[in-house]
Amino acid sequence: MSTILTITGSDSTGGSGVQADIRAITELGGRVVSVITSLTIQNTLGIQEFFDIPASTVANQIEAIANDTQPDIVKIGMVRRLDTLSVIVNFLQRYKPAYVLYDPVVFSSNGDLLMESHLIGMIRRQLLPLCSLIVMRRKESRQILGTSAFDTVYLLDDTAVHGLANQTSTTIAYYLATGHTMAEARQKATEYIKIKAPQEGQTHSRSAELYRDFLKAIAAYIRQRSDVAFYADYLNVTSRYLGQVTNRVCGLTPKALIEQKLIEALEHELQATDQTIQEIANGYKFSSQAHFTKLFKRITGDTPSNYRKNHIK
Repeated sequence: MSTILTITGSDSTGGSGVQADIRAITELGGRVVSVITSLTIQNTLGIQEFFDIPASTVANQIEAIANDTQPDIVKIGMVRRLDTLSVIVNFLQRYKPAYVLYDPVVFSSNGDLLMESHLIGMIRRQLLPLCSLIVMRRKESRQILGTSAFDTVYLLDDTAVHGLANQTSTTIAYYLATGHTMAEARQKATEYIKIKAPQEGQTHSRSAELYRDFLKAIAAYIRQRSDVAFYADYLNVTSRYLGQVTNRVCGLTPKALIEQKLIEALEHELQATDQTIQEIANGYKFSSQAHFTKLFKRITGDTPSNYRKNHIK
């Protein structure tokens, strides 16, 4: 059985990238070695940051692996730098592996473009002609191929779930490594994924549950606390992750959501009770009545006194 080399980025969720490649090939019984091009800070809500490995380090990884294992099958995924692309192209031209499969990582799962246009142009001219098979979604093909035509393209529907192109190309690589022809490998990979993909499903995210817990926490503590850090600590998450969740679910920041719920509670107090403005301010831990008035007017455009006058009949 031939050794498979995967050259790609890291995906913390395990849904794609080097983690998924190693898992898939190992489960199938293949031999896999790896070179990492990028580290990502991401979760099921998407990618927040990249750290692209310096091209010299990528080159050293490839040299160490290629000299030792001489992989016949090379599968390429995330490439985000021109100098890294040059390193990979030079490697392919020098070692001439039997098969080269490319799964372009063009868009994130949220639809963000992960490649700059000048890099895409160089990929089209330098990398694609060296590929035995290019696996991608249709919308990615429009970016990668442009008006060029390649006979080695395997297109997936745009509705394909996160990691499916990665899984498809990796599984094809495995069957090629076992001695099958490209046509046979594609057929066997398609059959395998039809069975495997529904079993695995998507990585579980706690975002919906966390959002509900956040609303409950606001309802319970809105009289005492209006700072995001308090609620993030209470829910045992970072403020950053809490922001990702609220933005995904309702399009608001945690601060905006807290203020929205605070104003709703204050409006209820102004309409349903006969407490003075000062008493309400004290009850919600404002530093002063003026602080209460300033916040209320900033959000509603009205002072608490005028609001009460206009809404009590």
